[in-house]
Amino acid sequence: MTVARLAALTALLALALIGCASWERLNVSLAGIAPLEGAGMEARFMARIRVQNPNDMPIAYDGLAVEVELNGRSFASGVSDASGEIARFGESLVELPVTVPGSAIVRQVLGFMMGDRSKVTYRVRGFFNTASSGRARFDSTGEIDLSQSPSDNDSAR
Repeated sequence: MTVARLAALTALLALALIGCASWERLNVSLAGIAPLEGAGMEARFMARIRVQNPNDMPIAYDGLAVEVELNGRSFASGVSDASGEIARFGESLVELPVTVPGSAIVRQVLGFMMGDRSKVTYRVRGFFNTASSGRARFDSTGEIDLSQSPSDNDSAR
């Protein structure tokens, strides 16, 4: 490889890294879930995720994938060929089917019975397939407090 080619490759790599460094990750949260017909030892749901784009450019996507963990254990996963655009500094609701294997349900029930019943931690991660940057990844975590009844949550607002 000549010195000129090596310099050009290094410059392209530096520009790519600068572009990646300025890109903010998407913020994703679970907005809703509805049951779908399952098969055999699995449950299926239609998940609605809220996607916030903190970037100064819209993100056009064509396909997405998601994985959900509950209490540090794999729980559900899904893919969709949905397409759309998330506006710059905007948000969108996106629906996709997710599958929960029977073994994951059993692990969660056993873990809940033997562990802390006052809260559930979750992690939602995955990516949107984009034409411009390949994949716009997301990785969000949170906690659901089960110690408060719904009426307690309403009065706190």
